[in-house]
Amino acid sequence: MGVKLKYIAIICNYELLEDRVGGMDYFFWAFNEKCAKSSIKIDWFFPNAASHGEYRKFNIIASSSGSSLEKCVLKYVKSNNVEYSNIITHFVELCTSFYRDIKKLHNSQIIAVDHNPRPLEGYSLEKRIKKRVKGMLYSKHINLFIGVSDYTSHAILIDFGRLLKNKIQTIYNGVLLDDIFPKITERRKLNPKFLVVSHLRESKGIQDLIIAVNALPDVLKKDLKIDIYGDGPYKSELLKLVKLFSLESVFDFKGSQSNINEVYQNYDYLIQPTYMECFSLSILESLAANIPVITTPVGGNTEVIVNNKNGFIFEAKDSKSLTKLLDSIIRGKKRIKGNTRTIIESRFSIDIMVKNHLNILD
Repeated sequence: MGVKLKYIAIICNYELLEDRVGGMDYFFWAFNEKCAKSSIKIDWFFPNAASHGEYRKFNIIASSSGSSLEKCVLKYVKSNNVEYSNIITHFVELCTSFYRDIKKLHNSQIIAVDHNPRPLEGYSLEKRIKKRVKGMLYSKHINLFIGVSDYTSHAILIDFGRLLKNKIQTIYNGVLLDDIFPKITERRKLNPKFLVVSHLRESKGIQDLIIAVNALPDVLKKDLKIDIYGDGPYKSELLKLVKLFSLESVFDFKGSQSNINEVYQNYDYLIQPTYMECFSLSILESLAANIPVITTPVGGNTEVIVNNKNGFIFEAKDSKSLTKLLDSIIRGKKRIKGNTRTIIESRFSIDIMVKNHLNILD
């Protein structure tokens, strides 16, 4: 790598939480380590400072209270007269005036990584028009758009216009295989154990799972266990629904856990009844742990899940289909027998993800 790659900025609108260390944290840690070995200096811009895990090695510039991350970046660049060869954004809204403003300060190569899921029914007409206008106004200030799945890359074109076609590339998310313990015992054929790993918001569809379980015959609910890992604003509504259907013996809300990578191996299937997805890291982690996935065909899910091979697909919001599917799995009529880790090792490891992100700096 040439001299021009010595100094880059990475702007991540992603809160750093010690009790919620996930796939993106592992990617940031691995990328920072690889850049350090390649003599690439990074200024990391986050909403908050942190020192847990590998973040203690980062040069973090945190946004001040009440100020947006974008304003923090612009102020820092102006005040410190820094010259970045590359500016990379994660979890930052695409095609806004921020990209124009940062480009005016100096002519860095700007790379925007899109992690944003789209609504199942699509955006409203008003929002579609606004996005297309933003694409015309601000996409010229972004050198490269990265979608974390082919679904995402296609969605960028739909949102902001076909003029972006030659500026879009897919780099799949990946997971840290070394820290994910694979299940080595045979999956239970009868009454398997299920888990959910998700932020608890309405768009994740966990309410549909609760409704689907309620519709199961009582004999199947008697010994059924579904553990839910994660937290979020919709938790109270989900708890109300569980109580309404008297399913407290089935659902156990475990909260956020930093060692979720060690937990998958204790289960037989991951359930993710989501309405909105970009490219799910929890799906990748589950498969890496040799745990098949029951999910919907939204976002990039079908780019990694093959129905009846490493998981099962049902339509989003279709709780009746989910009931039927769960009934068959619990009774042992449907079952995934193969090793689901292989596809992750060959296509979706964090090493591959880091390598591909380094390549776009060339």
